[in-house]
Amino acid sequence: MSYETICEKAEEILCNYGGTPDLFDLCEDYGIQLNPLSMGDDPDAIKGFIIENSRIKCITYNIDLPYRMQLQIIGHELGHAFLHPVGSYGYRDIALFNSSNLTEREANLFSSEIQLSDMDVFDVLNQDVTFQEAASILQVPEAVLGFKFKVMKWKGFKLIEPPVRTDGNYLKNFSLPYGVEDYA
Repeated sequence: MSYETICEKAEEILCNYGGTPDLFDLCEDYGIQLNPLSMGDDPDAIKGFIIENSRIKCITYNIDLPYRMQLQIIGHELGHAFLHPVGSYGYRDIALFNSSNLTEREANLFSSEIQLSDMDVFDVLNQDVTFQEAASILQVPEAVLGFKFKVMKWKGFKLIEPPVRTDGNYLKNFSLPYGVEDYA
């Protein structure tokens, strides 16, 4: 799937909201069921997955994880919901955010696009801050900002290469951006 297709789908959603949507509202408005489930907090715990049965999509996410991580999982699974035919199978994202898989990479790019507007990113970068500080101000993991940089570079913006890898399993060692509180 092309960057163009990913951006068009994200733009369609963003236009409906007039800006960055609340992910919980987005799920409700598009009829995507959310299923918070306790699945443990050890590093190998399942973080989330999406299934579809009888045309009903359901995102299950691990409520034992920090709230900010839960948001990232929901955003990622929304990428699958909007970009990929989900089918009637589950546990798709046991290795969540493994970007060596093309569909996982596409879901990450979509997630960054619906969470961060181009203008918000530029407003923060114009404060003359580091990449890490920008992620903290935007309240997203550095990898999410890295995925957004990739999308913005595709759009033609002149940006540096992000100083983080965006092709790995960034939620495996999840940490909140510096100075960001976790909240529910």
